[in-house]
Amino acid sequence: MLKLLLCCLLLLSCQQQRPDVSNKLPDSLPQPLTNHAVAALTVDGQPQIYSFNGLRAGKGYQDITNQATVWRAGQWHTLSTPLSQPPVLASVAVAVGEAVYLFGGYTVAPDHSELSVPNVWKIDARTDRWQALPPMPTPVDDTVALVYQQRYIYLISGWHDVDNVALVQVLDTVSLTWQQATPYPLPPVFGHAGAMIGHQMVICDGVKVSWSGEKKSFSPSPACALGEISVTDPTKIAWQTIPHHSGVAYYRMAATDDGRQRLVFAAGSDNPYNYNGIGYNQEPAAPSGDLRIYNLQQRNWEISHDVLSPTMDHRSLLRLGDQGLILGGMLANQKVDDGIIYFPLLNKE
Repeated sequence: MLKLLLCCLLLLSCQQQRPDVSNKLPDSLPQPLTNHAVAALTVDGQPQIYSFNGLRAGKGYQDITNQATVWRAGQWHTLSTPLSQPPVLASVAVAVGEAVYLFGGYTVAPDHSELSVPNVWKIDARTDRWQALPPMPTPVDDTVALVYQQRYIYLISGWHDVDNVALVQVLDTVSLTWQQATPYPLPPVFGHAGAMIGHQMVICDGVKVSWSGEKKSFSPSPACALGEISVTDPTKIAWQTIPHHSGVAYYRMAATDDGRQRLVFAAGSDNPYNYNGIGYNQEPAAPSGDLRIYNLQQRNWEISHDVLSPTMDHRSLLRLGDQGLILGGMLANQKVDDGIIYFPLLNKE
């Protein structure tokens, strides 16, 4: 009887000392991946991190994937992707409540022709069920997606098939209807970055298009705009140009808010490039390790150089509490990465 009691006590002790992995965050992605859509949310106090689509290490059109994964309870899980979701690049995802919304992207054919896809999905964070939503009125990729009032999702500018659009398309996640908001006031771009706090958003940089007859060329767009959404009409945005962070545009930065009054823009490259990391000027693009932080109250920029491991080719920067996460991306020499960068979003005071 004494032996049995000791065994029971020992078993109970082991169970109590077993580490809780439910809040553990990942050290890396399941595989090297870049130009993929990412999102994060919390369910019952536990973090869930999502990755969709993107480009694998080979960097050819055949390396584009439609794989979807979620980090949950201490490990990565593969999600079952609908047959109607093709492998794409430059899709974007955001979290609203206990669901992730996944938008667009573009396909690349063997002849290297590209096509923007209109797909919109809602992925339930509890059941992993994918629900097809009304498609984008104008399919865009390489866009910026921002969430307002935990209801409205704004798709700001971006690429549509053959050119950029200045559209600001708004999905109401309650009525599942689309509306058009006040257009983006700067030259339309792709590969830009943005973040929002309250009813204010800042959009920066990206690539603009110039046409000479039927021939187009791509050039950086070093410009930033502040948009304030009307409190009575979510389709009305008062845009104004604000000073640029540096005078040099950075392509495919990762951006988020810090939960207070600062918008954080990280990494990217000062040489815009095709999906393989080679610039439109035929020079290999190099990643940045800089942080560019805009203070909405003081209306100024704070730049911190080389504080992160240099990386580029991102869709967004994730925030879990006061921590920023950059998932995968591309390193120097066009190496596709499986690493995850963690850093504090708030200064220690």
